[in-house]
Amino acid sequence: MTFTANWSYPTAVRFGAGRIKEIGAACEAAGMKRPLLVTDRGLADMDVTKTTLALLRDAGFEADLYAEVDPNPTDRNVDAALRVYREGGYDGVVAFGGGSGLDLGKTVAFMAGQTRPLWDFEDVGDWWTRADPAGIHPIVAVPTTAGTGSEVGRAGVITNTETNEKKIIFHPKMLPAVVICDPELTIGLPPKLTAGTGLDAFAHCVEAYSSPHFHPMSQGIALEGMRLVKDHLPRAYRDGSDIEARAQMMAAAAMGATAFQKGLGAIHAISHPVGAMHHTHHGLTNAVCMPAVLRFNAEAIEERFTLAAAYLGIEGGFAGFQAFVDTFNDALGVPKTLTELGVSNPDIDALTRSALADPSCGGNPITMTEENTRALIESLL
Repeated sequence: MTFTANWSYPTAVRFGAGRIKEIGAACEAAGMKRPLLVTDRGLADMDVTKTTLALLRDAGFEADLYAEVDPNPTDRNVDAALRVYREGGYDGVVAFGGGSGLDLGKTVAFMAGQTRPLWDFEDVGDWWTRADPAGIHPIVAVPTTAGTGSEVGRAGVITNTETNEKKIIFHPKMLPAVVICDPELTIGLPPKLTAGTGLDAFAHCVEAYSSPHFHPMSQGIALEGMRLVKDHLPRAYRDGSDIEARAQMMAAAAMGATAFQKGLGAIHAISHPVGAMHHTHHGLTNAVCMPAVLRFNAEAIEERFTLAAAYLGIEGGFAGFQAFVDTFNDALGVPKTLTELGVSNPDIDALTRSALADPSCGGNPITMTEENTRALIESLL
């Protein structure tokens, strides 16, 4: 099989090894002349970043680099990047990297021409309609991990530093105009990050599949995304140079983010505040939360995961799927509890309030109340 293709769903995607060489054509297609490449500090001096910036300049673009992005991007990161973007006269963003670089880059392009403050565009009701669509600058997205799928998403997750809450900034035009998915960019990702990001993609698929909302297209995408992670994440974890496994994981990441238009749930509702307050890795936090959330939702999801288990080649129905998740986590070095992950002296009341306020809470198949959410969080410590 050839792992090279052009997709037009959910946006224009140029998928395949070596396709980062098309970054200039992608920016031209998006209508940019002076792009700002936005990534995180860890990638600033990496060869993949330097090569991409050189490719942009060789293609005739006046491109520059901005890399002052925290692992969990914050409103302060947005403000600082916006100042650089506006003062530099840039007209588009190349959002580059893992979830942090992608989310911040997309948010900067979204906010470039807005006059209202960032939190006016939180994903609440129809708040997205407050934005001036003409003020949203074009985005080209280039993932360098296979996890968040933010490259095909219409939102950015930003931490409010005053409240220590992760907030989702949403607008349909935050969907990048062009995406380059080049699995060669993930070759240097170490095993621990390969596992953490890959398990993020798995959580997206599991929660989308669990969601009670009606969206059969997302349901099918989530199911196949789970299969790709099950079959290929262990291979990528063991051998980071396995380009087939890397390509399949990059596809699974995009599938997870496409599928969760159907909804997320308690895994993310808890993971977001834990990450905001304790700065844990998002994908690993999801993985720690998953077994307990599967038990929490068992009554509502047992039948559908019995069907999923059969498709995935897992014996034993829902119980077999639960056992698979435990074994899968163990094989990838996932801690058993949030305490083992590094969460110490948690404010359980604050975590409970934030989980119940998180938009993901509304997609959980079992209604999350103050009592059962608190008990779920306590069981994870």
